[in-house]
Amino acid sequence: MQHVFAPDLFAGKVVLVTGAGGGVGGATARLLHGLGATIAATDLRGESLTGLPAALHLPADLRDVAACENVIQTTLSRLGRIDAVVAAAGLWVEGPSEDATEADWSACIDVNLKGTFFLISRAIPALAETKGAVVAIASDAGIVGNAGAAIYCASKGGVVLMVRALARELAPRGIRINALCPSDIETPMLAYQATRFGGGDPDGYLARLRAHYPQAEAARFLTPDEVAAQAAFLLSPASAGVTGAAVMVDFGLTAGY
Repeated sequence: MQHVFAPDLFAGKVVLVTGAGGGVGGATARLLHGLGATIAATDLRGESLTGLPAALHLPADLRDVAACENVIQTTLSRLGRIDAVVAAAGLWVEGPSEDATEADWSACIDVNLKGTFFLISRAIPALAETKGAVVAIASDAGIVGNAGAAIYCASKGGVVLMVRALARELAPRGIRINALCPSDIETPMLAYQATRFGGGDPDGYLARLRAHYPQAEAARFLTPDEVAAQAAFLLSPASAGVTGAAVMVDFGLTAGY
């Protein structure tokens, strides 16, 4: 994917990326590294960080508050500062609400909302020092309801409103924070969705998702690189006036709501 960022846009900056072993997190880490940033990368699966161009590889379960604190402290002790955070760790849960279990709820909310909040909250003092910025990867499902995905929508809707509240709280300290709300992305998580919840017909599942888009036969899913480029923009000086926003990247999927 081509982009128009200056090659040294993030030179001298330290960026912490969560979910860096996944599609969006990995694409974002690679893009920011290519633009001069020093990357601290964390993921639950440490092996997924292999080969990622990061100064720090930090396996961590961010559902645990102590783990969030350790990631922040290790980044600061090893790299000296934090200029930006991209919270890209995420988990999908789907199915009829009447069949939902407490384990479904806890898994999704703890990764998507709890972990995102505590990682960002523990980075606030460091971000205040650098007048930094945060991008939290939310979803179109944090803006509009998706049938059969109430738990996931609750988690991502929580991220969107949390970002708005934090933007108001942190603006006096010079910190910007925005939610990036993409539609479906061509990632391993989407492939997992189709396999796990497609009723034995993953291709049909993906076709049904594309049918919701206004592009009709030309509909497609986002690429991780396209989402990463939007995250880079929201961290850049070009978006200096943007904070507390829920930025839609969804081919107009939610435009009619």
